[in-house]
Amino acid sequence: MATRKLFLVVLLLLGIAACSTAPKKHVAPKRSPAELARIPDAVPKVEPRSKLGNMKTYEVFGKRYYVLDNEDGFEQKGIASWYGPQFHGKKTSSGEAYDMYAMTAAHKTLPLPSYLEVENLENGRKVIVRVNDRGPFHDNRVVDLSYTAAIKLDMIAKGTALVEIRAINPGTHRGGAAPARPRSGAAKKGMPLDFYIQVGVFSDFNNAERLKNKLRALNTPVQLEATVLDSGVGFRVKIGPLNNIEVADEIVGRLEMFDIYDHRILLE
Repeated sequence: MATRKLFLVVLLLLGIAACSTAPKKHVAPKRSPAELARIPDAVPKVEPRSKLGNMKTYEVFGKRYYVLDNEDGFEQKGIASWYGPQFHGKKTSSGEAYDMYAMTAAHKTLPLPSYLEVENLENGRKVIVRVNDRGPFHDNRVVDLSYTAAIKLDMIAKGTALVEIRAINPGTHRGGAAPARPRSGAAKKGMPLDFYIQVGVFSDFNNAERLKNKLRALNTPVQLEATVLDSGVGFRVKIGPLNNIEVADEIVGRLEMFDIYDHRILLE
């Protein structure tokens, strides 16, 4: 949620002009969690791209993002967050008003609008959301969900969740999210899932080994493992296993000390 504090600045960077008069304050009507849990998922449909928010590339806080030409085959795993009352009624990057009670989401690079199936990997719950906003501009997040979507995924209390997101092609979608699948192991018992932070993939073993040794200063487990690259065998350096998102955020915040600016969450 903290990443949404950057929202207004982001809107300016994406070319959405602010009103010259004082904005009207929008107050979201109160609705119970039980009522929100009954709100249906977004229904994928073929739509024209929004006039706003679909530039080929844009920059936010020194980092450049490239908007995808289409969403076909897009999948991603990582950490989801949500945004709520303080943004209700304010403009999204597509120009639409944000409705915390609608089944919507923000993503950095998917076309606007597009549709996602979001699965909470910690409990197997799934929803379908319509992407109409840009964000979250936090180093360690892949999607920002509306309040209702977060309610339905049971992630309000924690504020974050490990998720897998899959783009939906409205032209071939048959309706409804895929059935929730029970999680095995730790998650099935209500315990957190293990995950890793990937900080580098190398074709040269010695380069991977140097990075691993450099990261010992983090005082957390660092692993080096073989992986498959297009060019042959590679070597992945990853931090973990971890099972606490706050700890992962703290580690990510320290990676710049090691000149590491690109990383991703791995779930195995």
